[in-house]
Amino acid sequence: MAQLFVAIGLALCVLPTYLPQVHGKVYQSLQEFAPVSNSSFDFIIVGGGTAGSVVASRLSENPHHTVLLLEAGPNNEGILELIVPALHTQIPKTYDWNYTTIPQAGVNNRSIEYARGFVLGGSSSVNSMVYTRGSKDDYDLWGRVSGDPKTWSWEALEKWRFKTEKWRPPVGGRDPTGQYDPRYHGKDGPIRVSLTWSGPDDFDRRASRNTEIQKEFVEKLDNNDGSPTGFSWTQWSFGGGERNSAATGYLGGRARARPNLNIVLNVHVKKVLPSVQDGKGRLDIRTIEIGSKSANAILTVTARKEGILSAGSFGTPHILLNSGIGEKAHLDSIGVKTVHNLPDVGRGMSDHVCVLVTYAFNATAPVVNEEAALQEWQKNRTGPFAEWYQVGRRILWSKLAKSSPLLKKYGDPASGPLSPNFEITLGPAIPIMQAFIVLLTPQSRGTVKLASSNPFDDPLIDPGYFSHPFDIQALTEGIRITKQWFNSPAWDGLLTSFLGPDPDNSTLSQATFQNALKESVGTFLHPVGTAAMSPSNSKSGVVDHELRVKGIRGLRVVDASAIPYVPTAHTQAAVYVLAERAADIIKSSWK
Repeated sequence: MAQLFVAIGLALCVLPTYLPQVHGKVYQSLQEFAPVSNSSFDFIIVGGGTAGSVVASRLSENPHHTVLLLEAGPNNEGILELIVPALHTQIPKTYDWNYTTIPQAGVNNRSIEYARGFVLGGSSSVNSMVYTRGSKDDYDLWGRVSGDPKTWSWEALEKWRFKTEKWRPPVGGRDPTGQYDPRYHGKDGPIRVSLTWSGPDDFDRRASRNTEIQKEFVEKLDNNDGSPTGFSWTQWSFGGGERNSAATGYLGGRARARPNLNIVLNVHVKKVLPSVQDGKGRLDIRTIEIGSKSANAILTVTARKEGILSAGSFGTPHILLNSGIGEKAHLDSIGVKTVHNLPDVGRGMSDHVCVLVTYAFNATAPVVNEEAALQEWQKNRTGPFAEWYQVGRRILWSKLAKSSPLLKKYGDPASGPLSPNFEITLGPAIPIMQAFIVLLTPQSRGTVKLASSNPFDDPLIDPGYFSHPFDIQALTEGIRITKQWFNSPAWDGLLTSFLGPDPDNSTLSQATFQNALKESVGTFLHPVGTAAMSPSNSKSGVVDHELRVKGIRGLRVVDASAIPYVPTAHTQAAVYVLAERAADIIKSSWK
C-alpha cells in the first residue's frame, strides 16, 4: 500500500491565511484525523500524558489559540480499572507501553519491566496515585541548575503548586484532623487530592506510639510542606473516591468541548522535522511527522507557533534522537542523519531504585468482599474500593545519619538538608508484611538510546542501577533504618520476625547478602532527566530555563525529562507543577 503523505504549512510568515480552522474534537485514529489535518494549529503537543494534558488544557483556555494534542494510546474514559482506586493492580497491559530495561549489570543482569502509561493521561492514569511533592530543596535545585531561580524554586512555584490541586476531605466523612495541614494545599485546582477512606487501625496507632518511644523518628503533620522528613500519612490523587489523572482533571468534558482543542488518539509521532530556515542559519523545528502501527500512513503537520514534546522521560528523547537531534556519534552508529548535535539527549537519567524487605506479623489479613465493595463504590464512591486498600496508609521519610561513613566517602547526593534519602512504605499489618525501601537520592545515572533507525522500535532503556557504589550501600543502610524502626516495644505482640534480606545476619557473607538484595531490587518508576534543563549559555543539558530545546527555534520540552534530578517524591506532583509553570511561560511568549 502506498504511504499517505500530507505535508502542511511552512513558517508562520508564509502560511496561507485561508487554511481552515478545525473545530474541536477527539479523533480516534490517524485515518479519522486525516481529512482535517490540513487545518491550522498554533501549538502541537506530542504526548497526552501528565504534562501534555496540562499544557493542552491551559493553552486552549485562550480561545484564540488552536491546539492539537497527539497521543499514542487510546481514550481513558469509561475504563473501570482506570477509575476505581482499588483496581490499580488490575489495569490491563493494553494501557501500558510494556517497556523492559536492558540487562542491568548491577542487579545480576536482570532486565526489569518498566510500566509507562499508554493511554490519555499517560502514567497519571495508571500510577499508584501517591501524591508527594518532595522537598523545598528539590525545587531550589531546579533554579540553581537552570540558572533561573526566579522561575524555578520552591518559593517561585508556590502559585502553581496550589493551582494544580483541589484538596478534598476523605470520602465517607471520617475526621482527618491531625493527618494533614490545610495551609499547604490548593482548593480550586483540577487534581483532587485526599486521604484514605479508612481511618487509623492498630498498626497506625502503634506506629504513632513508636515516634514517642524512638525520638529520632518524628511524626510529621504533612509531608507536602516542603520538609518531608518524618513519619506521615500518605496523600493520594484519588479525591472523591476516584482516580484523578491528568486526563480526568485537565481534559474532562468541559475542556474537550472547546472548539480550539483537538485531540488525536492512537497515533505515534515518528520524528520532528525542520520547518523552514529563517535566513540566518537558525534551525526552526515545528513540523511533526505522525505515523500509525496499524496503518501504513504518514501525516506531517506544522505548528504556527510551537511544537511541544511531552512524550515523557523515554518518549521525548526517543523522538529527538529519531529526528537526528542528539549525540552525533550515537546517531551515526544507528544510521540516523544528524540534524543538530546535542549530546545530552537521552543522558543523565535518574530514577528511584528500591528493595523489598519482609516481616512476619501476628495478624490476620482483612477479608474484603470485592463484589460488595464494588457495589458500595458504585453507589456512593466509598468503601474499600475508594482507596488502594491493599497497601498501608503511612510512609517513613528518613535521612542517613550525618555521621554516616557513606556521606564522608561519597558525599550526600540529596538536593539539600530538607531532602530525605529514603522513602519507607509501612503497613498494613498482615501475616507477611512487605516494606519497600526506596532510595530517593541515587548517584547512579542511566541513558535512553535508539535500538535502530525505525521510530516504531522501542528505545534502549538503561537506568544504570547500582552503577555507582553509593546506591547499594545506601540501600543497605535503609534496611538498617527499617530494622531500627521496628526494634521497639510499640510492636510487642504484633511483630514476630524479620525475614530479610538482612545485612546483619552473621551467617551470611556480604556477597550472599548483596546477591539477595540485588535479586529483590526494583524500580519505583520515576525516571527524569533525559532532556534536562540547564542555563541557556551552558553546553550541557538539552533545554534552557524556559524549556526551549537548545539551538532550535519553535520546539520545547515539557515533561519529566526536563527535570534535572529525581525529586525526593513520587514524580506526578512535580510534573504537574512543571507543566503548569511551562504553560504560563508559553502563554507569555505569545501575548
